[in-house]
Amino acid sequence: MLFKNFKLILFLLILYQSPLYSKSITLNYFNKSNLSKYFSGIIAFENKDNSKALSFYDSSKILLNKHDPFLKRYVYSLVLENKTNQAINIIKINKSNTNTNFFDAHLLLIIDNFKKTNFELAKSNLNIAQKYVGNDKFNLAILEILNQYIYVFREKKLSNEKKNFGKLSIIAETFQRCYLKKSNTEEFFLNLINDNETDYTRYTYFYLSYLIENDKIFKAKKITNELNYINSTLLLSQAKNWIEKDSIQYFKEVFSCKNHNDLIAEFLFLIANLYSSQNNFEKSNFYLNLSNFLNPKFIYNLSLKTENYFLNEDYLGTKKILKNFKKKDNFYYWYRLKKEAHIIAKEKNSKESLDYIVSKFLKIKNPNNKILFDIANFYKNSKEYDNSIKYYSKIIANLNDDPDILSDILYRRGGSFERIGKFDKADQDLIQALKINPDDAYVLNYLAYSWLERKYKIDEAIEMLEIAYKKKSNDPYIIDSIGWAYYLINDYVKAEKFLKRAVELMPDDPIVNDHYGDILWKLDRKIQARYFWVSVLEMQDTEEDMKNRINEKIIKGL
Repeated sequence: MLFKNFKLILFLLILYQSPLYSKSITLNYFNKSNLSKYFSGIIAFENKDNSKALSFYDSSKILLNKHDPFLKRYVYSLVLENKTNQAINIIKINKSNTNTNFFDAHLLLIIDNFKKTNFELAKSNLNIAQKYVGNDKFNLAILEILNQYIYVFREKKLSNEKKNFGKLSIIAETFQRCYLKKSNTEEFFLNLINDNETDYTRYTYFYLSYLIENDKIFKAKKITNELNYINSTLLLSQAKNWIEKDSIQYFKEVFSCKNHNDLIAEFLFLIANLYSSQNNFEKSNFYLNLSNFLNPKFIYNLSLKTENYFLNEDYLGTKKILKNFKKKDNFYYWYRLKKEAHIIAKEKNSKESLDYIVSKFLKIKNPNNKILFDIANFYKNSKEYDNSIKYYSKIIANLNDDPDILSDILYRRGGSFERIGKFDKADQDLIQALKINPDDAYVLNYLAYSWLERKYKIDEAIEMLEIAYKKKSNDPYIIDSIGWAYYLINDYVKAEKFLKRAVELMPDDPIVNDHYGDILWKLDRKIQARYFWVSVLEMQDTEEDMKNRINEKIIKGL
């Protein structure tokens, strides 16, 4: 029986390898224990449990020189566990062997060369790495940008011979000019920040850092005075807070254009962010840990790693990363508390989540508008609308002349009023929000749907929904609303067209499925109608009063 299990594991192991590596696999190289641990490591990694995978790999290291793919998996797992130094040392020890002939091995050597300011060796390793790029255009771009940086660091000037990788190249050149203290660095930062095609607000932080490093404090203060905490990114909010508190030394402590490791670390973060946007969280974390290896001072990049772990439902790992954010960095500390509250909601329930964040909030003296905004949203999401209205109202009282933010707060407060049946106040807020921004599709949708629910101003509601639909024709909530509007005026054929699309976009939404069932019933497709009503009863988010109504419809119809 043991021999059969051994052969099965060996078969599966061979199945995991490409033909290139299969030559290294022979029965003579493996014993049952090592093979079992190695295969268990592969399974653990595939199940997104890298810590367990690394533990299995550690206990089967005898395979390092006997099985080529083992080193690749082992090194990758080490980096994911933030043991980059150990991964680099293993590659160096095995450098003369063929099992280091893969892209990441040489990338790690290049990173190590940067760390040790050995640009000549970095260039040599980069040339070797180019042999293992294959058809991966992403890796090709990474090597090209790193090659540009090596040239700048060695020659102290910009290269005239370089490939263009679009925005990646523009961002890299901006930082290279900053490193070389070029007179037009500021112009490059401003062109990047003001790009109309892509949101590059992150680089406002590095522009501020550049200004402070060059003693242009007044200009930095002028920029942050125009920022509002509510709609600023986490990093920019923290930067604004440092400047307002005259704690500009923090900028210099965590990043400098003069430090080549800081520049490469920021480039690696950009790559990590690109992978994360594609939901490739493991690759993102790999590059994040390389970034952290070069610049461990810039802990704020760990917020991306936090999101990667959270989206991967690794809540224990998320909580561990969050401990890096301390009280002195008050915006990141507040971010930590919010994320901990979200984890409590996932692991326990929304009430305990709300209790936790409120208990932390009440200890904050003079909370700024961003914190008030977040706590109001927590209350609103927990359906404690009186409290959400209270804090939205405080923000409105504190707001300076910022119409876009005012419009958003009015929309949120109006929605809270609507939920507790204070329709006059809800309409007042929502109409005022539309006066500020008449084309806001979501406000138009919310107000129109509220009127439809009350069977109030139906023709006007339909007109608003048609405007909203033109603005956001792929938004499932707006599609549902306009479909329901046609249902209310008995245009069931038109209603079915919209609701069918809404169900396709949101198949697990109870309200949308309930609406579609109603329309199907009116079209005399009663078997299908009951099918959708029954499906609503099985959905996780269906509330009890809706279940009661649907049970009655299943029995009696409409």
